[in-house]
Amino acid sequence: MHPINDIRGTKSRKLEGKRIVLGITGSIAAVECVKLARELARHGAEVIPVMSLASQKIIHPDAIHFATGQPPVTELDGAVKHVELCGQSSGRADLLLIAPSTANTISKIAYGIDDTTVTTMATCALGSGMPVIIVPAMHGSMYDHKLVMENIKKLEKIGVKFVGPRLEENKAKIADIDEIVTAAIQAIGPSDFKKNKILVITGSSKEAIDDVRFISNFSSGKTGLEIALAAHERGADVEVWAPKEIKIPKYMKTRQFTSTKDLEKMAEKVKANIVIVPAAISDYSAKKTDGKISSDKPDLRITFEKAPKILKILRKNKKIKLVGFKLESGVSQKVLEERAGKRMKEVGADIMVANLLQDVKSDTTKAIILTSKKRTKFEGTKKELADAILDAVSGL
Repeated sequence: MHPINDIRGTKSRKLEGKRIVLGITGSIAAVECVKLARELARHGAEVIPVMSLASQKIIHPDAIHFATGQPPVTELDGAVKHVELCGQSSGRADLLLIAPSTANTISKIAYGIDDTTVTTMATCALGSGMPVIIVPAMHGSMYDHKLVMENIKKLEKIGVKFVGPRLEENKAKIADIDEIVTAAIQAIGPSDFKKNKILVITGSSKEAIDDVRFISNFSSGKTGLEIALAAHERGADVEVWAPKEIKIPKYMKTRQFTSTKDLEKMAEKVKANIVIVPAAISDYSAKKTDGKISSDKPDLRITFEKAPKILKILRKNKKIKLVGFKLESGVSQKVLEERAGKRMKEVGADIMVANLLQDVKSDTTKAIILTSKKRTKFEGTKKELADAILDAVSGL
């Protein structure tokens, strides 16, 4: 048994049973294909490599064979692999992923030229209606060529998905591996949220005390980020509202907030049909002092006032499905569930996710997912919780 099977499906099963043709062209970024292929396998995919002649001068076919567990297709012969894998064949693969792709390859595909193993796979895939993703990687001046840009737009018009590039150091570098894998999952995954716009509000609010100090909490925003990523993978049009310190993938629409007052204004104008709010939003805001409070005071008294309930503002929009979160500390599971149920009714949420502070770790958590009809206990990673919450939304 090839060692690739030791890691297959170790991160998720989102690509389980899926076959991905990985087209590798003669960009120096071909050296990243070992990592990319193995990451796709970690999500369950079977990766079938196809190498152009130019790519074999960058990375040896043996390295790609090791990375995928499959001998790479390096030439086309009587076995007609291009038809078998990407043509109108009952046993064809699920996706053609060309990563990296040179300017030469992009332009040839745009004009229907198939004089390499990779471009011939593309011709068959586009002719048979198979999903195609292209990940450009080249020098910046090549990417900026007007005709190359026109060819990219030409391919986008017929349904080809482009991922990246990262424009750095005068180069159009290959996209991050996580972004490429996410695009693959989105292309051939369940796509059960494809027609939905989902807003995720995550992170913690900061309530100013004076011009330099604020009160906040320990929320990392990680659960919300995992929900946004999972929703994107499942086909949703995702927007994230978060504090600036939370790093949101560049391919997601993002708006920043700091305080509950920011969110109060933003919540009045929501363009989504599903809103999920794992954000730790302050219940109270301070009566801010102008300037900086002196550090010479023997003691300091700060007056707080009740902050607006963002969930209630969001609930004014009766068309949205609303998911709220309830965190408690130092109470029993029974009390947690009672309080979560009460909060769900108070704000009119469709789903309430409840957990205890002591059960929330860096990457794992325990939770209860409440709807009007049932309660579901959850224990696992935050990534798994994200999908469990989306499953609950899907079941509404």
